[in-house]
This record gives sequence, C-alpha cells and structure tokens, in this order.
Amino acid sequence: MKITIIPYTDANATEITDLHHACVHAISPTIYSREQQEAWAHTPPNYPYWVKRLALKKPFVAIIEEKIVGFIELEENGHIDCAYTHPTYQKHGVMNELFAYAQNVAHQKGIKRLFLEASIVAKPFFEKRGFTTLHRNEIKRNGQLIVNYSMEKMLS
Repeated sequence: MKITIIPYTDANATEITDLHHACVHAISPTIYSREQQEAWAHTPPNYPYWVKRLALKKPFVAIIEEKIVGFIELEENGHIDCAYTHPTYQKHGVMNELFAYAQNVAHQKGIKRLFLEASIVAKPFFEKRGFTTLHRNEIKRNGQLIVNYSMEKMLS
C-alpha cells in the first residue's frame, strides 16, 4: 500500500470530517463510553464547523488509492492538534508516515518542541516516538469528562 501525503484542500473537508467521526466512534466503549464518544464527535458531524476548522488548521492528509485514510495538524508553535487514521487503515503505517512528515516539516521550520493532548488510545503511539507525558487531563465536553494526556517531545 503506497501512502501519499498531500496538503489539505477545501475539497477534502467532508471526507476528513467523516474520517474524524468514524475514528472516534470506532474506539472501544470500554475505553471511552458511547456518551463520551458522542460528546467528542457529534452525530451527525458538524460540517460547517469542520470546514472552518480545517481551512484554518490546514492538516497534512494521507491518501491511499485516492482515498483519505488519515490526517495530522501541525500548528506553527509545534502543537499537534489532531492526528487520526481511518479505522480500516489503522496499524498499516499511516500515522507513522503522517507523523514523520509533520516532524520533518517542524524541523524545516525550526520548531524545537512538539506538543499535544493524546487520547488514551493515541498515547502509546506518541510514547514510542519519544514523547513524554506531562500530565493527565480531564476535559469536560458537552457534559462528559474525557481523559487525555498532555505530552511533549523536544526536537534537536
């Protein structure tokens, strides 16, 4: 499977929004309850919100055979806001490629520190790539408490 990383275009908004929703709702309810998933990613998705968000964030997008299979957002200050792989393509190297690409861009821009808030399921991925956990967070979203972890990685 050849993974290609492309820059975001507005034409990708609906497919990325649907991918985000699918990812959140594919998490085992033993990790995040159905209520927590719904608070995190509403059904149906809020497309107008995501169109605006994605136009601002301009994520890097992973493509396999003309299908969007993942995306990652890297902000100018080194913050990785979203990093998702379509449930069908998880464990196929998609996020490896996206993260390597984002980290390379960070190096080119002279960013010295990457930081993010990782979900319970994403935390091991980032730990394996040299991130350290700063603290555990409990975020209240739409009446639900959602746990994530503030993490960082210093770049040389």
